[in-house]
Amino acid sequence: MKNLLRIVQRTCSGDDVTVSRRKFLTMSSAMLAAPVLPACSGPSVIPTNGIPRSAYDDNSTAEQVTERIDLSGKIVVVTGCNSGIGYETMRVLALRGAHVIGTGRTMKKAIAACESVAGETTPMQLELSDFDSVSACAKSIANIDAPIDVLVCNAGMYGGDRELVNGVEKQFAVNHLGHFLLVNLLLERLFLAQQGRVVVVSSRAAYGSAPETGILFDDLSMQNRYSAGLAYGHSKLANALFSLELARRLEGTRVTSNALHPGVIRTRIVRHESFLLRTGFSLLSKIAGKSVEEGAATSCFVASHPSLSTTSGRYFEDCNAVTVVGDSHMHDTEQAARLWQESERLTREYLPPTSARINTR
Repeated sequence: MKNLLRIVQRTCSGDDVTVSRRKFLTMSSAMLAAPVLPACSGPSVIPTNGIPRSAYDDNSTAEQVTERIDLSGKIVVVTGCNSGIGYETMRVLALRGAHVIGTGRTMKKAIAACESVAGETTPMQLELSDFDSVSACAKSIANIDAPIDVLVCNAGMYGGDRELVNGVEKQFAVNHLGHFLLVNLLLERLFLAQQGRVVVVSSRAAYGSAPETGILFDDLSMQNRYSAGLAYGHSKLANALFSLELARRLEGTRVTSNALHPGVIRTRIVRHESFLLRTGFSLLSKIAGKSVEEGAATSCFVASHPSLSTTSGRYFEDCNAVTVVGDSHMHDTEQAARLWQESERLTREYLPPTSARINTR
């Protein structure tokens, strides 16, 4: 990013007199796309104490991190299976022997994705902004009448004009509340597994682009302050805090919960934005981003690696547990607990009976 800034500054000062108008516009659009990417300054990450470092890094692919892992007999749910890292996550886990239930916003998309990969897959329709759809999807999965070994909360959206879903900002509703409801509806199936895992795809935007105060409990509609980047960071912080509180509530069980940042990847996540921003995101992701194969690596690692069977409540980047230091709310247990309570309030009519939920201590 700093190099890009220097290039644009050099261009504007006349030092690079050979730059074309198209090149300048492309670089400028990349500057506009910067809010989509993690901040260049601010909070940073350090290795998490007590969690052994893996042999993998930002160049590892999903196939590499799952090599020699046999998932035969396992059932894995992957939301957003029809494109990007969700598709690659499904493909690789199915390749390793898992029966993958892949969800898409439409059944047509889910079927097309599932039929295009080798291995055993089952398509399901899931529209995360529609709680009736979430409830119906969870019921269909439960009707398979088998344990769920892994639930990968991968699907998500970025951008667009401010829009409300059930009274809250849409990215918060889709990226967080839809998955919050799905997980709660499927927990009984996860408890039946020998070792269940919930894997929540968050982002560095959770500590690079979220509001300074953390979750906007008094303004979840973001009426007072809205931008696509801020709303996305807000929803991704909610993802991380949800996983943190879920892990706390799952203590003493065989089910774990961990969150992760997949990397900056050239996917269709900014498809709702302007052509200029989409062009900029494409350029920046080429400069500092990962391939889809690399982007799915951390999801597949956290979902399947035997070394993580008891690891819970952690945040991962590049296939390793890290702790965010600096001014952020990534490990704020008080906000995490409050977010859980607020999420329960917002989804109450769709949740299982209180007696069937995990502890509320």
